[in-house]
Amino acid sequence: MKARDKSKSTETRTEKRTREPQGAQSADVAKHAALLALDWGTTSLRAYLFDAAGEVLATRVSTAGIMNLPVPAAEGGFEAAFDEACAVWLAESPALPVLAAGMVGSAQGWVQAPYVETPASAEALVEGIVRVRTTSGVTVCVVPGVLEPGALPNVMRGEESQVFGALYGASRAGVAARPDTARSALIGLPGTHAKWVVVEGGQIARFYTFMTGEVYAALMAHTILGRTMKRPAEPDTQAFLRGVSVAREHGCAGLLATAFSTRTLGLTGQLAPDEQPDYLSGVVIGHELAGLEAALARRDVALAACAPPLIGNDALCERYRLALEQFGCTGARLVHRATERGLWHIAVLAGLVAPR
Repeated sequence: MKARDKSKSTETRTEKRTREPQGAQSADVAKHAALLALDWGTTSLRAYLFDAAGEVLATRVSTAGIMNLPVPAAEGGFEAAFDEACAVWLAESPALPVLAAGMVGSAQGWVQAPYVETPASAEALVEGIVRVRTTSGVTVCVVPGVLEPGALPNVMRGEESQVFGALYGASRAGVAARPDTARSALIGLPGTHAKWVVVEGGQIARFYTFMTGEVYAALMAHTILGRTMKRPAEPDTQAFLRGVSVAREHGCAGLLATAFSTRTLGLTGQLAPDEQPDYLSGVVIGHELAGLEAALARRDVALAACAPPLIGNDALCERYRLALEQFGCTGARLVHRATERGLWHIAVLAGLVAPR
């Protein structure tokens, strides 16, 4: 066995947790900053430094999500994580306004920002901002999440900023552009808990949550389906689309019935072990889209007639785009920088920055 690289073993905790430009270079960038914004979720923290025109100057990424703080929350974990990610910038520009969105505003977060109920506008989010002050005197403005009340309530935290980022965009002058509020829009956010958001009149009217990513991971790791699988060297698009088709054409009995075909097709020699992971992915995503299609149809909206922006990991969004085509929805497109644009837009509305 080779000796361990000592230079790696002595890497500091902060260096392990946070990757970004360090030292003088990072501090110099902060001189030109107008806003510090945080996308602070369960497993990660992403910090953005904006100039006065709403352009991102620098980004810092940390593993210090709210469930992975450097020290326990009761011992100042949130402030410690904030300092790790932002101290270099704030040392150069201590008066920078700071905005944070995501699970940092949940009941398990730094400070609880109560949900805004649907229909929720960007202005309503601004009105619901809650502030927390660090021991060094920095005020962090925390954006609330959104609640759709009812017999089966639905919630989101963090996605609301992305939705408005996709909906509004941002101009080079730093002023958020208004969308066509007369039209409704469907926006998709694939992920562990996939969200499909219906926007009407420039407001989040309602949304659907599908635990697709989490269920897929659980099926892979904790059921018999994973026993016969082999990880493919490359993603198998054909196996994936086959799974989508099975969910769409034979899914009337539900996911609990069709998921088992991953095993039976393998046992009968119709699905190779390295095809099974992508096939199962297609099955669960196919059921998600079938459920979405049915939910929209109840409101006389055809999924095939929608052209949803997709926000999230590029590879996953591309997979959803291909799956949507199987449902006749050919207008889906990937949207980049929705998080940054959304945070900037909310900061402008909140008066934290003055657009040029």
